[in-house]
Amino acid sequence: MATTPAPLGGERLTPVAAPVGPAPSAPTPPRPDAPPRHVAIIMDGNGRWAKSRGLPRIEGHRRGVASVRRTTEQCVRLGIDQLTLFCLSSENWRRPETELSFLMCLLEQYLVEERALLMEQRVRLSMIGRREGLPAETLAALDRTAELTAGNDGMKLCLAINYGARGEIVEAARRLAREVRAGSLDPDAIDEERFSGALDTAGMADPDLLIRTAGEMRVSNFLLWQISYAELWVTDAAWPDFDEGQLDAALASYASRERRFGGLGKP
Repeated sequence: MATTPAPLGGERLTPVAAPVGPAPSAPTPPRPDAPPRHVAIIMDGNGRWAKSRGLPRIEGHRRGVASVRRTTEQCVRLGIDQLTLFCLSSENWRRPETELSFLMCLLEQYLVEERALLMEQRVRLSMIGRREGLPAETLAALDRTAELTAGNDGMKLCLAINYGARGEIVEAARRLAREVRAGSLDPDAIDEERFSGALDTAGMADPDLLIRTAGEMRVSNFLLWQISYAELWVTDAAWPDFDEGQLDAALASYASRERRFGGLGKP
């Protein structure tokens, strides 16, 4: 039987519909002094954080929700356009059933209890990943929160749930292959832009900065196509310890780098 997560502490209010914002404009090259438009984070180390303190793994996941809230609020304050969080990998289903059940309960609780804050800060929620296999209650909470925040014109918050980049790329290839077979797409018309449009992230800007916690030096099948030119920043801090100071350090490191996109640097 799954353990029911303790309350997250978010105040429950009735969400108020927000006016529809302007349509997003075409991407423009970032200014050297500008923050990254899109930050993606691999939230790692919850279990190790708990184990090092003699706590059950599920307590690490529960504490990690506070880091999600802190990071979201800080990104809103800093004017980040999109934040994408790697919540559950398609490979994570190999974990114990009790832990997975708790994670689904925790996610559902987050999606309900954070609605007021998302509405207040005009955050727009979306999801990438496979819906198959996720509990109906979790999907219902996700769909309702996405519906409530759809008209918000602030930061976009994308949750990667039951997501794997290789699977995403394979499915995109299948979609395009079906169009070719149906005669609606010329194979010679498939370029990077067309392929990007077949991915789960269609319409989203590619991440400028990829952050990974808990010191691991790998990207773990996360946004493999989209992070081709992303700057990488890794911290030894586990996700429950990730705070505004850690985020600011990552952004400062990003600002100090010269992004050349395959070209030459400044003379």
